[in-house]
Amino acid sequence: MNSPTSINIMGLKFRWLSSAVGIVSAIASINTIATPVQAAETIIIRKGFFEFSIAVTDLRSLVETGKLPESLQSYAAALSPQQRGQIYGALKAKIPLSVVTVSNLLNTQIGTAILADLATVTPRRDNAGVLALRAALVLGARAPGGLSVLSFIEAYPGQRIMVDLDRAFAVMQNLNAGFWQTQRFMAAIAPQLAARNTNIKFPFDPTQKGSNAVQILKLDLFDSKRNRRIPVDLYSSAATNLDKPVIVFSHGLGSIRSDLRYLAEHLASYGYPVAALEHPGSNEAHTNAAIAGKGIILEAQEFLDRPKDISFVLDELAKVNKTETSLLGKLSTDKVMVIGYSFGGATALSLAGAEIQLTKLKERCQSQLIAFSLGEGIQCAAAGLPENSYQLRDPRIKRAISMNPTTSLLFGETGLNAIAIPTMIVAASADKTTPALTEQVARFSQIPSPKWLVGFLGGTHLSVKDPSATLDQVGKPSTAVSGDEVVGDRAISVRNYIKAISLAMAAQLTTDGDQYKVFLTSDYAQFASTSAIPVRLVTEIPPEAEAVVQSFIKENQ
Repeated sequence: MNSPTSINIMGLKFRWLSSAVGIVSAIASINTIATPVQAAETIIIRKGFFEFSIAVTDLRSLVETGKLPESLQSYAAALSPQQRGQIYGALKAKIPLSVVTVSNLLNTQIGTAILADLATVTPRRDNAGVLALRAALVLGARAPGGLSVLSFIEAYPGQRIMVDLDRAFAVMQNLNAGFWQTQRFMAAIAPQLAARNTNIKFPFDPTQKGSNAVQILKLDLFDSKRNRRIPVDLYSSAATNLDKPVIVFSHGLGSIRSDLRYLAEHLASYGYPVAALEHPGSNEAHTNAAIAGKGIILEAQEFLDRPKDISFVLDELAKVNKTETSLLGKLSTDKVMVIGYSFGGATALSLAGAEIQLTKLKERCQSQLIAFSLGEGIQCAAAGLPENSYQLRDPRIKRAISMNPTTSLLFGETGLNAIAIPTMIVAASADKTTPALTEQVARFSQIPSPKWLVGFLGGTHLSVKDPSATLDQVGKPSTAVSGDEVVGDRAISVRNYIKAISLAMAAQLTTDGDQYKVFLTSDYAQFASTSAIPVRLVTEIPPEAEAVVQSFIKENQ
């Protein structure tokens, strides 16, 4: 879930029918309600008892020039600034998906359920709303740059499209419910987040690079049992030795192994060997191919294969430890820390012992899908697994850091209870992809101690990533599910804190552990805070906040 333009928007797409069947059914839908040459020229807006019309050409002018046409000014004046912002952001957004991909999505049970919800926004006298939506979405995906609100409207069968504005805003407010619930949670516990004055001194600065030059060994590993080729970048330095645990990185969906390169280089400069691998069933190459219509975004089996990828890599590193001259006898592959991000955060938790529990997931993923966050949607892909529970713990993993993980559905009600090692969960209050309350906070109390919960107040889903991996965020419109990412220079304090706590967590597996413990305290979190992004660290959620959490869980059961 890392490339917002191509992946995050597609958080709700899983096992698909064949491409040919999808395209044929979409074309058939068009032919049942309109000829292909018909397309909406006018939007009829219904608000309460009133109706007014808008020319599609005026909307296109707004998107292309950024200026509100005179014909729309009176209508815009009737909306709140927030509503105007929502509409403009939606109009600007484009999703680069192929016709095949969109068609396949809409032919799933999940896609059909979402279409039924959306059809209430665009009522039709002929009761063909779902068919019309399906046709417009499929054909709209053919537009340059991908599917957008405008390309959808311009492909809508019929000369006009009716939009129930009150219903539209209701649906928009329900989109990504977890994100909005997180914002209410943050407001409810705000008094407990006040900064504390502290004059504590720290022995050194763990955000500064270590004294050792970093080298990278490229490995091309192949697991013949599973027919998976797994590339690995192995970072190390002259200080690497058996006292230092091996650290393994697990990336997010649609991502690559270098997305946390700054962190790998930082840890390696202190002597920690870092193996950054790529999961072939959910990396950038795989998801790009799927978006182009050449496969499935996420197979259910990937939830099992990802942890197995890491166990396989550890097996191979044990061989490297005996054969690679520069690392001979220096890799402690039975003493490992795993760091996972987003989908990789769930992978890390599985390796730490969290049990995958799918009974309720399989029920939950059949209804109310319009309210799902993208992270919840991705977890629904696991519904295709044949069993209802899986245990994938690797005993070589001794510590885990799980950043912005997906946990709300995948581990059921008690799966996190089975975590068997010290674990740190990292959350960001403005994360739209894996909302903090639903994905990181709600079940934190289930994790056995020792544990830590880190919160970046004002941080977003991509804040922890290497700046080179977030260049595409510039100018991205804000929507209910993407945009507004705090990245690059704005997220320096986030990345610095991640460097410090990752180093401190790894050090707990060495003889230097005691001198690093201070960096795993709330005092250091306060020290590392900035006015733009305060940082909080707790080992237990305070009782007042936990009461809000339990109320949320009860409401969403």
